[in-house]
Amino acid sequence: MSTLKKVVLIDDDQVNNFVCESIIRNEKFADEVISFEWAEDALKYLQEESDKGKAHFPDLIFLDINMPGMDGWSFIEEYRKLPPHTTTHCCLFMLSSAVDRKDILTAKSNEEVKEFFSKPLSPEILDIIREEYINN
Repeated sequence: MSTLKKVVLIDDDQVNNFVCESIIRNEKFADEVISFEWAEDALKYLQEESDKGKAHFPDLIFLDINMPGMDGWSFIEEYRKLPPHTTTHCCLFMLSSAVDRKDILTAKSNEEVKEFFSKPLSPEILDIIREEYINN
């Protein structure tokens, strides 16, 4: 049995999304994994799922910072506008190749962001999330 029902990946790198999906499935971390290459598309999807109620909203989101169009920071600004009864049950993690200390500090200063992880996603990162954020 998987740890979570639904995980959303938001990253403009199609290969990274494929790798992340494979790791999440192989580790039986989630029943369903949905990837978006455009943050705008992900936001629209989350708004629709929010309208259906918290049971339809993802349990966890992995968000990249640097993307064309809407970047991770702009996404978070819009994410804040979603109904709290759905977002409070969702863990949002930054998963980025950005190594700029300012980005890491900004991520950690956002109350919506649980933690910043550097790419690539690994089974060890999923274990940290299980132990520190899901099984508590």
